[in-house]
Amino acid sequence: WLGGEFYTRLSIEALLLGAIALSVDILLGYAGLLSLGQAAYFGIAAYVSSLMYLYITQSFWLVAVTVCVAVGGFAFLLGAVAIRAKGVYFALITFGASEILSKIAHNTRAIGGSDGLIGIPVPQIPLLPGVMLDLKQDLVFYYVVLGALVLIYLGTCRILDTGFGSVLRGIRDNADRVPYLGYNPFWYKLLAYVLAAQVAAFGGLIYPLLRGFVGPDLFGFEISTKAVVVSLVGGVGTLLGPLVGSVIITFLESIIGSYTERHLFILGLIFVMFVLFLPDGLIGLLRRCTGKRGGRAA
Repeated sequence: WLGGEFYTRLSIEALLLGAIALSVDILLGYAGLLSLGQAAYFGIAAYVSSLMYLYITQSFWLVAVTVCVAVGGFAFLLGAVAIRAKGVYFALITFGASEILSKIAHNTRAIGGSDGLIGIPVPQIPLLPGVMLDLKQDLVFYYVVLGALVLIYLGTCRILDTGFGSVLRGIRDNADRVPYLGYNPFWYKLLAYVLAAQVAAFGGLIYPLLRGFVGPDLFGFEISTKAVVVSLVGGVGTLLGPLVGSVIITFLESIIGSYTERHLFILGLIFVMFVLFLPDGLIGLLRRCTGKRGGRAA
């Protein structure tokens, strides 16, 4: 409200990073799967939506459905292969897939090559008959993204609070025992992987409208690792933590970057400090503090 256009758009960027971080938390916090390639789905969604806006349609809802189908199909195929691997091998497969997509985008002139795609138009979103949301207005854009991310967060919480989430936590804690309870870990992990991909794709769906361009760097390792850092800072397994962490890290990176070019070095130190001294993140710290206070009051 007070910071102007720059901080409004920076807030939108923080929310989009939060979507990728939330997808990391679904896999790592609930299924015990560390993905280093969630940027793949962010990039796929960004490129698919950009190409559709430039050459096919200006319908936001049609673009959104197409992105969901494209990301869901790719995630199902890659997930069916990746989740058969365990531990570091799963992480390496997801990382490798993201890097392959980056090279394909970099070397394919039909989708812009190393220059990417520019001049992506910003559509209006028909919400109700006679009601249009104009994303060219920054505050409208911000509240649309915030509202959508809140719905995604609540929907994810609802899904993971069911028996599906309980089985995922069982797989995380002891995958070898789950089959003896009558559940096939493969299908549960695969569904979690597809769900996480769709959440990350939300960020890619919106990003081209925020920046007006896309490039091969959207598939990059930096985005995937930043999402992991954000999840750890906020608190893995909390779902809310990645959203809080994304806001803190995005604004902290902007502030530090205005003073030094070595902001990634400082963020790396923050990551190490959290891993060593605060592994349950900020939300975990808050829960412990409120729990202690409640215990004293009792």
